[in-house]
Amino acid sequence: MNQPADEMLRGPHLLSPADRELIATYVSAANDCVYCQMVHGAIAAYHLGGDEQIVAQVKDNFRTAPISGKLKALLTIAEQVQRRGKKVRVVDINRARKQGATDLEIHDTVLIAAMFSMCTGKWVGSRARRNGKNGRDAE
Repeated sequence: MNQPADEMLRGPHLLSPADRELIATYVSAANDCVYCQMVHGAIAAYHLGGDEQIVAQVKDNFRTAPISGKLKALLTIAEQVQRRGKKVRVVDINRARKQGATDLEIHDTVLIAAMFSMCTGKWVGSRARRNGKNGRDAE
């Protein structure tokens, strides 16, 4: 992992390591990057005491997963960043604040989501172009 990504996921932050890894896992799953969602999902599960079920539920539908309202609000923001950064709405930022998220936690969520959107989205997209161009089947 490159240094900025390593710092973002493992450095000192207000968000817990489990929350940061769940954000990375969710965005990687939305980008259909199997490698990143598996690796970061396993790390998230480790930080959740081995609970892989929560990770699976977050990837499937975080809105119904047994996680805090604050994390659901932050994942809503991460989802918007993953789809297109300009889709982040003030109402969702305010909802995250009402759920107890600080501006720094919201900022870190945006950075994690943007980083994983860029990295996993570019990798998956380049693989699809490479496979299409070379006539190979997608993996």
